[in-house]
Amino acid sequence: MIPDQWHPGSLLAVSGSYWHTCTLHTGVKLGIFTALGDNALTGSELAEKLGTDGDGTARLLNALTAMALLEKKDGYYRNTPTSRTSLSKDSDQYIGYMILHHHHLMESWNRLDEAVTTGRPIEEQLPISREDRRENFLMGMFNTASLTAPDLARAFDLSSRRHLLDLGGGPGTYAIYFCRENPQLKATVFDLPATRPFAEKTIARFDLAGRINFLPGDFTTETIPGRYDVVWLSHILHSEPPDVVISLIKKILDILEPGGILLVHDFILDDTLDGPLFPALFSLNMLVRTESGRSYSEKQITDMLMAGGFKTVTRHPFRGPTESGVMIGTR
Repeated sequence: MIPDQWHPGSLLAVSGSYWHTCTLHTGVKLGIFTALGDNALTGSELAEKLGTDGDGTARLLNALTAMALLEKKDGYYRNTPTSRTSLSKDSDQYIGYMILHHHHLMESWNRLDEAVTTGRPIEEQLPISREDRRENFLMGMFNTASLTAPDLARAFDLSSRRHLLDLGGGPGTYAIYFCRENPQLKATVFDLPATRPFAEKTIARFDLAGRINFLPGDFTTETIPGRYDVVWLSHILHSEPPDVVISLIKKILDILEPGGILLVHDFILDDTLDGPLFPALFSLNMLVRTESGRSYSEKQITDMLMAGGFKTVTRHPFRGPTESGVMIGTR
């Protein structure tokens, strides 16, 4: 968190805040909160259960207690209500996938100076399989999207719409919530083939397999099949350069029915590009992670949608907790 005023103490606090980050990441990565569940265990019992060093485990547990993520009484540790709900993998509100995704980003961010110097993304060498990283990313997207999707689904009147395309929709989170909010709506999730098992599992979990289907493909290189009266494009633009974005917008225009709408959801910078904070920092994340990705401003997004063929572009008043917003293009 950025302080209201900078001084030596606040500078050092921000500089050392990675201690908190690494402690949280380690707790999730080792499965501390999942192992505790609803139980109270000693440090020795947890160390034996997890196969970790006793002294190291005790230090971690005490630090997590100091961070108010665990409670300790008479040598026994237990989850707080928040950690039981959000950090135990047995909870349906588990956000650990996104936390582990953040953990996997740390190697790149630690070399931010290299990316700024070269203008190139960082090549990583992580001791984790591609499949595990894909799961953490996709289910992490589900974690975070689930925090805003209910509000977003209620923010738009789709009562007259019949078929929604969730383009690059990952596990289908937004398609799920739009369909739950609009009983007449059917949806298609279009994403890379490797995403399919995660999407179909998530869609089935919400009992919507009869209304939401998955189409495999790469929208940057392939034709998008079907016709739709609403297209949802969430957190896609920031991964691509303007020319690719405009090409994609043209493809979307071609598959929209007359009167159809494109809803673009992304982190949106001010037109001065120096705020809000999260989109500005996220643009650095795109620098270390992608060849040409970046955060875009409202004007930049408007210009790209109009260059792609949309005549009317407006911004919806919705503001997400990380300064995400929605731009609307009408055919």
